[in-house]
Amino acid sequence: MPLNAHTTDVLVAGAGPVGLTAAGELRRRGVAVRVVDRLPARLPYAKAVGIQPRTLEVWDRMGLVRDALEAAVPMRGQLVYVNGTEQGAYDLVLPPEVPYGFAALPQYETERLLEGFLARFGTPVERGTELVGFRQDADGVTARLVTTSGSAGGEAPVRREEEVRCRYLVGCDGAHSVVRKGLGLGFEGGAFPDEYMLADVEVDWDLPAGYGVRSMHRGPDGAVDDVLVCIPLPGHGRYRMSTTVPPALSTAGRAWDTEPGRDAVAHGLDGGPAPGLADIQKVLDRLSPRPVTASALRWSSVFRISHRIVDRYGEGRVFVAGDAAHIHPPTGAQGMNTGIQDAFNLAWKLALAVEGAAHPDLLASYDAERRPVGEEVVGRTVRHAAEGVQADPEDPATLMLREAQLLVGYRDSPIVDSPDPAVDGEGPRPGDRVPDCGGLTCPVAAHALRLYDVLRERDHVLLLYGTGAPDEGFDELARAAAESARGRVETIAVVRSADAAAGAGLLPVYRDTRGEFARGFAAQAPTAFLVRPDGYLAARQRPPAPRELAACLARAFRA
Repeated sequence: MPLNAHTTDVLVAGAGPVGLTAAGELRRRGVAVRVVDRLPARLPYAKAVGIQPRTLEVWDRMGLVRDALEAAVPMRGQLVYVNGTEQGAYDLVLPPEVPYGFAALPQYETERLLEGFLARFGTPVERGTELVGFRQDADGVTARLVTTSGSAGGEAPVRREEEVRCRYLVGCDGAHSVVRKGLGLGFEGGAFPDEYMLADVEVDWDLPAGYGVRSMHRGPDGAVDDVLVCIPLPGHGRYRMSTTVPPALSTAGRAWDTEPGRDAVAHGLDGGPAPGLADIQKVLDRLSPRPVTASALRWSSVFRISHRIVDRYGEGRVFVAGDAAHIHPPTGAQGMNTGIQDAFNLAWKLALAVEGAAHPDLLASYDAERRPVGEEVVGRTVRHAAEGVQADPEDPATLMLREAQLLVGYRDSPIVDSPDPAVDGEGPRPGDRVPDCGGLTCPVAAHALRLYDVLRERDHVLLLYGTGAPDEGFDELARAAAESARGRVETIAVVRSADAAAGAGLLPVYRDTRGEFARGFAAQAPTAFLVRPDGYLAARQRPPAPRELAACLARAFRA
């Protein structure tokens, strides 16, 4: 075929939560995608189980959140014990305007939901298919795939090689990423000396549902020498437990260090002997705050932890996300959630690039926005693993918002407006997450809506706050936005409740009946808020002007 022919727009390597999020969002936007994964089937492991509120907001924007809410269980807080004595209960409480709380869901269930979402667009995951190499040029990427399938009669597996031409390649292929190695990205960091074991079990204690358990033992010198962490899962008395590994199950000097072809990144599950129910029971006998019996062991493994981050999140037409870009301790359930948000950030930008609508520098903003987030998460989780979350110097309310990933922002991004102190003194600034609010009404709906209901499954949205009077120029602003973004911006007017006779030309109009929008956005009429597809603010302009609005959109869209 000709060199510039493409068999797909985007090839995604890896069908974990990160790769499936990237593929699902791309397909939702009409981009042709292939998703390959070297494993023959989805693994039945409850590895990453914490779902952060910000991830639920991302899934809301995609149109996936309902399925997740029905499958997950709430995470209400954590009970902490030291030497068998309760030290306190830490409740996970967020401000009332935050639409979702903390949740727990086994990783295989998260993958099932995301795979089902992808299937809505007619795209299957190509199992047993491994990316083994690639090369890129100015026009695209040529990837080499190997598919292994079994055969009847005990014959050797059949291997089929294929070359795929794509416009872009996204590596969501984990800590031992082929894509990261193929790009030659730096991956500096180190490994923790301790090993841990995971187990998915049921217990018969009477502790309150929805609370995690952290039980520690301190020796005579006050140092923690034994620890058990339990995270609730869907099901009666079911938990994902983690604890230090006994010497008999240690993997040191075995798979990580001696397996042929294994890289030096000691992170993830080990393929050696798995802990049994008796091993878990011994830990519970030592550390459980109640006499308890473990049963129904579904899965267990030994794992090790490293902390590393790439020196850049991509090069040319090839990008990495999730564990392929950053690995760190699982403290606070930050890893998978950070990777999912990597994928969502990249996907909307790739979609515009595939359409030919993106500014030439738009894809470079992926590294500019997400690598600082990865660096912060790696540093914070390493500190929390060593000292505990409770030792964090931030005030509890700020710490809670940060753990929920609601403080992630891009104020220094090259594709958002610079802050204007005269406009942005209160409320969200360009680069901040757009807050939710309630009380929005329109003439047809019988009940008030939330702002996130209005934004769901939309791309760029221009929110114009004011009275909607003709002299505010809402129609002119909408035309300027549409022209600057090739018709890819939807404009919505939000008017004060008191403006009973207000109109906004041909624009959709919502009334801020309870004043929640005005308070949450510190809005003063007239003000323009440009909301990106990922729910972050690209611009806040008061008074709005077509020229300034076009200048902001020109950072993302090709002229």
